[in-house]
Amino acid sequence: MPISPNQGSTGGGTTVTITGTNLTGTSAVHFGTKSATAVTNVSPTQVTAVSPSGSGSVGVTVTTPGGTSNPLSFFYVGAPFKSSLSPVSGSSAGGDTVTVNGTGLSTATSVAFGPNSATPTVVSDSQITAVVPAGSGGTVGVTVTTAGGSNNGLSFTYIDAPTIATVAPTAGAASGGTAVTITGTNLDSTEEVGFAGIPAPFTVINATTVSAVTPPGTAGAVDVTVTNAGGTATAGDSYTYVAGPGI
Repeated sequence: MPISPNQGSTGGGTTVTITGTNLTGTSAVHFGTKSATAVTNVSPTQVTAVSPSGSGSVGVTVTTPGGTSNPLSFFYVGAPFKSSLSPVSGSSAGGDTVTVNGTGLSTATSVAFGPNSATPTVVSDSQITAVVPAGSGGTVGVTVTTAGGSNNGLSFTYIDAPTIATVAPTAGAASGGTAVTITGTNLDSTEEVGFAGIPAPFTVINATTVSAVTPPGTAGAVDVTVTNAGGTATAGDSYTYVAGPGI
């Protein structure tokens, strides 16, 4: 006579299905010494019931006019505890893999990032990973759901990819050292500015402006890129290195 699921929250409230024979007329289902609620005799071979609160491992029995069944094991699981999340930010497009550390995570079935959920991979009772679903820019709560219940308290920040509107000036010495102002959107979280793929020193002014100093380059037009956790914006051939004069 199997029971599914065979584990649930210490606070009770888990709906279980018990399958067996001669279950017609079921009058009670007990979890240890406690009576289950919402007992429903679905068929002669199936009964559903809602677990009461409890702890540890208990025997589940079904009582009918014919007597009481043999016990089945049911395990009470405490709510999970989350201690850390890494990384704590990523692209609004989703796709980043995050690691959640804590306790009681071995029965994790869902990790929700705000209103969007992901199915976790259980590494151990103290660690799970999940691929972040797509979301909107901003910070959301992270909720882990296990057989023992749900727990939140950590947060993840979605970062929108940057865009580039203008690069000024559009040309400078191939020896580098030219101060360039880049305007666009979502620039306050800039992690790197590049000229032809070469990282440049930069300063974030605000969400729409970044100032950078060009590194040395080869004469000709090059791409300018701005990168943050949300992605990379590329302004193709938007800056031109000019060779110095020769005599």
